Amino acid sequence: MKRGGDLAVAALAGIVAVPIGLVIALLIRATMGGPVIFRQTRSGRHGQEFRILKFRTMRDKHHEDEPDAPRITRLGALLRRTSLDELPQLWNVVRGDMAVIGPRPTLPEQVVHYSPRQRGRLALRPGLTGWAQIRGRNSISWPERIELDLWYIEHRTLLLDLRILAGTARMLLRPAGITAAGGVNPGFPIPAETPAAPAPRVVLPRQATASSPRLAREELPG
Repeated sequence: MKRGGDLAVAALAGIVAVPIGLVIALLIRATMGGPVIFRQTRSGRHGQEFRILKFRTMRDKHHEDEPDAPRITRLGALLRRTSLDELPQLWNVVRGDMAVIGPRPTLPEQVVHYSPRQRGRLALRPGLTGWAQIRGRNSISWPERIELDLWYIEHRTLLLDLRILAGTARMLLRPAGITAAGGVNPGFPIPAETPAAPAPRVVLPRQATASSPRLAREELPG
């Protein structure tokens, strides 16, 4: 039933999104050239990887070490501020990679660091929007977002989904939380690696004697 609702919403949204998307594609082509669509691997339901689609918002790098921020064009900044760069993800919904509502899809290199509890957010298809999106988006930390997603998975109902859609509509009209303070989104907290145990110290055997024919070997803890 939820899958049928996702397709119905995607079809209705597509009526408006397709002509807007064509205009955006022409503007991107005219200002940045190709490609128009940005593709990136994300983790979906049960960790299955897929290619998420977005409108391109950054120009090509001038040099290998150039950071992302200076590469965002004026058009790209507008697309991000209005979330119009996410329009191509309606196709991800049609394909079944994503749902309309659910946890936002994250990078596989983040997912490998999830705790067993955090992996619970992979129980559903990732969404175009979700509970964490309307409760702070990128202005809150990753652990907070994940907890909100887990709460949604446990308490999801049709009424809650309608509440999320209404909240998303308000956010589109009055964007907030697109970036964190200072314009830099919080990175995923990678757990510190456990330091490797030191190699055991080995005491070299003493010279064997006639009364002690065996060589003595002792390993002391580090």
